[in-house]
Amino acid sequence: MEGVILFVDPELNPRELSPLVLAYVGDAVYELYIRTKLAAYPAKMHKLHRMAVQYVQASRQAEIVHAWEPELTEDERNIVRRGRNAKGGMSYRGDAVEYRYSTGLEALIGYLYLTGQTGRLAELLGTIDPTQDS
Repeated sequence: MEGVILFVDPELNPRELSPLVLAYVGDAVYELYIRTKLAAYPAKMHKLHRMAVQYVQASRQAEIVHAWEPELTEDERNIVRRGRNAKGGMSYRGDAVEYRYSTGLEALIGYLYLTGQTGRLAELLGTIDPTQDS
């Protein structure tokens, strides 16, 4: 993610934020990543939207975080665990366990973004290609 512009308030301490706030930011970063990857894909908007939805749903995010688990550092696993265990709203669709893991993934992405770890963020996100299932 070379050249990434971080819109982070220098007064903000990500280590003091709740896992749900990290997930809130991570959700936006993740969706922007997916949409940016799809922007270069030659398809009509309706198909791009359907492809994006496949990757932002809880079940796919849970699959992704499970695939990342063996490569995560202890600190990263702790962020995922905190996000997964956070008390918050639940999805009206899908499985509650998948939803919790997706929150863990989003918390990790938010944490990496807010702490400026763009190289690591790029490494993890680079394993995701939303155009491969088209």
